[in-house]
Amino acid sequence: MPDTLIPPRLTSLAHGGGCGCKLAPNVLADILSEMPLALGSKDLIVDAGTSDDAAVYRVNDTTALVATTDFFTPIVDDPYTFGQIAATNALSDIFAMGAKPIFCLAVVGMPVAKLPAETIRAILAGGQSVAEAASAPIAGGHSIDAAEPIYGLVALGLAHPDRLLLNSNAKPGDVLILGKPLGIGIYSAALKQEILSPAQYDEMIASTTRLNTPGTDLSQLAGVHAATDVTGFGLIGHGSEMARGAGARLVIDKAKVPVFDGARFLANEGIRTGASGRNWDSVKHLVTGEMTETERDLLCDPQTSGGLLVSCTPDAADKVLAIFAAHGHAGAAIIGRVEDGPAGVSVA
Repeated sequence: MPDTLIPPRLTSLAHGGGCGCKLAPNVLADILSEMPLALGSKDLIVDAGTSDDAAVYRVNDTTALVATTDFFTPIVDDPYTFGQIAATNALSDIFAMGAKPIFCLAVVGMPVAKLPAETIRAILAGGQSVAEAASAPIAGGHSIDAAEPIYGLVALGLAHPDRLLLNSNAKPGDVLILGKPLGIGIYSAALKQEILSPAQYDEMIASTTRLNTPGTDLSQLAGVHAATDVTGFGLIGHGSEMARGAGARLVIDKAKVPVFDGARFLANEGIRTGASGRNWDSVKHLVTGEMTETERDLLCDPQTSGGLLVSCTPDAADKVLAIFAAHGHAGAAIIGRVEDGPAGVSVA
C-alpha cells in the first residue's frame, strides 16, 4: 500500500479495542483448566497459579527476574498514541509487581496491505518513547502480517525476591487504594461511536499514557502488602483475583471509587462495552452487595492501562497516597478494605 494513500481509522480495523479484547476470565479459566501452570522449578516463584501480573524467576537471593507480555488492538486512531498506550499498559505489569523495568521486546502484528509503512512506524515510535521514558529500551521483537493491528511488549524487570508486590498478599485489616479513576472502557466505546468530546479524549489519553511508576517505590515501603493493576477484567474482576489469592474478602465502597465524570455521564446514557457484561458474568458468583446497572458497568468496565490497586496497612495509607501524588497520580484514593471471610468481593 503506497504511503501516499490515506489509511483507514485504526479502530475500524479491529473488532474491539485495548484491554477490552481480553478473553473473559471464565473463558480463559476453562481453556487453561487442563493445562499445567508451570514445570515445578523451585526458582520459578510466581507462575499463573494466582493470576498475578507477571511471572517471577529467582536469579539469586537478592535478585528476581520479572517477566510479562501484553498486547492488543487499537483503542485510538492516532498511531503514535496507540503505541504509547500499548507500551504503558504492558510495562504496568512490571510496576504492579514492585519491580524496576530493564528492557522490552516488541510484539507486532499489522495488516500490511491496509496500513502504510509510516503508520506502522508511528505505532512503533510511540511505544519506543514510553519504553525509553521508563528506562526499559526496546531491544528487538517479532512481527507478523495480521488481519488486525496488534501491538504490545514483552517487558522484563528486576526486583528483590522479598519485596515483590504479589496480588495474593493482601491482609485482613488492610485498606485498598486505587491509583487511577475508572471509565477508560466507556471512553473507548464512546470514541468508537464518535461521541467522545475533545476534553474527554484528552482525559483518556492522559490516564492511559501515565506510567504506573509508583509501584517500584511502593515495594520499598513498609506496610504495603499487595498490588495488582486494574485492566481488562475491571475493578471487580481484578479485585476478585486478589481476594482469591489472599483467601480474604475485599470490601469496595462504591461511593469512594474514583470515576471520570465524563465516563459516569456516558454510562448513565447507556454507553458501555461488551466486555463489562462478560466480566460481570465471570465473577458475579463471587460478588455480594447492591449495585445499579450503571454502577455495575463502571465497576466491571475494562480498563486499558488502568491504575494500581494496592493493599496496605491503614497507617501506611498516607505514605502510599503521597507516593502516588509524587508520581503524578493525583486521583489515587482509598476505596475500601480487606476483611476475613470467604474469598470474594463485597460492594458497599
